[in-house]
Amino acid sequence: MGAWMKQKGMVPDCIVSSPASRARQTIELVCGAAGFDTGIIEWNADLYLADLQTLLEIAGNFPEQANTAMLIGHNPGMEALLLYLAGNEIQTPKDGKYLPTATLARLLVKGNWHNLRAGSASLVDIMRPRNLPQVKNK
Repeated sequence: MGAWMKQKGMVPDCIVSSPASRARQTIELVCGAAGFDTGIIEWNADLYLADLQTLLEIAGNFPEQANTAMLIGHNPGMEALLLYLAGNEIQTPKDGKYLPTATLARLLVKGNWHNLRAGSASLVDIMRPRNLPQVKNK
């Protein structure tokens, strides 16, 4: 996923991640492959098993100047956030899982981080690791 993000020029201005072992390992691997500075990661224990309201509060506190932010958390909360922000644009996958492990959902938020509401984002795409094209990790 990190190599694909690098190839696509996707560079987050901020990253907020759960400090849980799998989330930490995942984002550190992504950052390594993408060449992101892991020093920008904010570890937030509230992301562990966070509900929709908690996720909205965390995302609502992204820096105002951040154009691109990355949130690494856990289901079912992350799927609830995705469906809340852009649900009317998302078809249910055949396996019923919107965000399996290490899946990247890219959303375009209308307005700013502090005004996240139902339908306030448009889905750009959802990329699952198993669907990634072969990418050379340079």
